[in-house]
Amino acid sequence: MKGFMATLAATVGLLFSGIVSSKITEPVTVKGNAFFVGDKRFYIRGVDYQPGGSSNLADPLSNITVCKRDITYMKDLGLNTIRVYLDTSDNSANHDECMDLLSEAGIYLILDVNTPRFSISRDFPVASYNEVYLQHVFATVDVFSKYTNTLGFFAANEVINAANSTRAAAVVKALIRDMRKYISKHSDRPIPVGYSAADVAENRREMAHYLNCGPDSARSDFFAFNDYSWCGPSSFVQSGWDKKVENYTGYSIPLFLSEFGCIDVKPRTFNEVKALYSTQMTGVFSGGLVYEFTQEPNNYGLVQIDSDNVTTLADYDSLKRQYSSTNNPPGDGGYQKNLPPSDCPERTSLWEASNTLPDLPSAASIYMDNGAGKPKGTNGASSQFVPQNRKDYNLPGESGAPAPSSSASADESDQGAAAEGMAGLAVGGLWMGVVAGLGAIAGTMLLF
Repeated sequence: MKGFMATLAATVGLLFSGIVSSKITEPVTVKGNAFFVGDKRFYIRGVDYQPGGSSNLADPLSNITVCKRDITYMKDLGLNTIRVYLDTSDNSANHDECMDLLSEAGIYLILDVNTPRFSISRDFPVASYNEVYLQHVFATVDVFSKYTNTLGFFAANEVINAANSTRAAAVVKALIRDMRKYISKHSDRPIPVGYSAADVAENRREMAHYLNCGPDSARSDFFAFNDYSWCGPSSFVQSGWDKKVENYTGYSIPLFLSEFGCIDVKPRTFNEVKALYSTQMTGVFSGGLVYEFTQEPNNYGLVQIDSDNVTTLADYDSLKRQYSSTNNPPGDGGYQKNLPPSDCPERTSLWEASNTLPDLPSAASIYMDNGAGKPKGTNGASSQFVPQNRKDYNLPGESGAPAPSSSASADESDQGAAAEGMAGLAVGGLWMGVVAGLGAIAGTMLLF
C-alpha cells in the first residue's frame, strides 16, 4: 500500500509539474506526404497568432493571462493548431502552463525559431549563420521539444522574397539540416522542421523542390507557403488552387498553407475552407493557417483585443461557420507514401542557390555535440553583423562578393506577416562565429 501511495503521489506530482502536456497530447508525425496522429490523418486547422503584432513584441506563450483569454476563443473556433512567429517567442521564459492548456484543448504549436536579432540575413546569409545564431536556435529547440504538442518548427520565414534573393536558400537548407540533426541527438522524439515560403510565384516551386532534394539528412520534413490568391467569392479553379494541386502532385513531404485569407473583399467568407479540406486537395495539402487571430493595423484579425476584453469580428463568425460545417475526408484523404524526393532545380539567373551547402560553423559544434546550454532569450549579442571580409559573403562554389539583393528585409508589400513590417534595425554587435578576433563591428542592418 505504501508503494502504491508513493506511486500515486509521484503521478499526481507529475501531472502538476509543468510537463502534463506529454501525458495528454499525442505527437504529430510525418508519414509520406501527410501528418498523422497515431494512425489517423492530421489536417492543420489553425490560425497565425501574434497578439500585439510586430509593433508590440511579447511572448504570448509565457503570459498565462493572455493564454487563458485566447484559448477560450481558439477552442470555440475549432482550431487544432496555432503558429507563433519569430518576433514573439522568448526561449528564456517559462511556457509550461500555457503549453499545457493548449494541450488540454487539443491545440498544437508550430513555432518560428527566429527573432529579429537572431535570423538569417538574405543579403549576408553566410555571415548571419554563426554559432551565436545556432546557440539561439538549438536552445529554442531544447525548450519546446519537451512539449508533445509542439507539432514542428519553422527554420525560417520568407527569407527568399524576390527573384534575386535565392542564393540565401543554401543557408536555409543548411539550417534545416542542422536542426534535424540536433533534434535527433538531443530530443527523445522526432519533431518536424520546415520552411514558410513567401507568396512569390517566380521561385516558390523551386524553393519547394530545393528543400526536398538531395540526401535525406539535408531535406526538409515539410514545406509551407503563404497564399492569398483565393479572394472573395472565388472557386477552386478561379483562384488557381487547381493549378497548385497540379504543380505539387507527387511532392513527397507534407505541404500546407502557412498563411491564407485574402482581405481584398471584406468581410471574409472563408469559402476556400471547404476546398482545402476536400479530396480535391487533401491528396497533396494538409490544411492551413488563417492569417491572423488578433486584429492588428493590417486588418487581418478575427478578434479585437482591448486590454483584457475580446470582441469577435465578422471574420471570426465566418471562419467558425466554415470550420464547423466542413468535415475532413474519410480515411486517409488520399495521402501517398514512398514518393521519391524532388530533383534539385538547376541554377539559373532566377535560381542561384547552390546544391553544395555550407558546413556547420566549427565554433557551433560544441552545441551540436553537448547541447545548447542555457537559453539567452532576446538579449545578448545579436547574430547579425555587416561582414568586413569578402569571404564572409561567399557560399560554397562562389567567388567574389555578390551585391546585396533589392531588400534585406521582408518587402512591405508582402501579405500576411511581412505586411506588419517584420523587418527591424539592429546595431552591429560582436561577431563571434566566422573570423576569430574580429572584434566589435559597428553598422546597421535590416533584419527579417
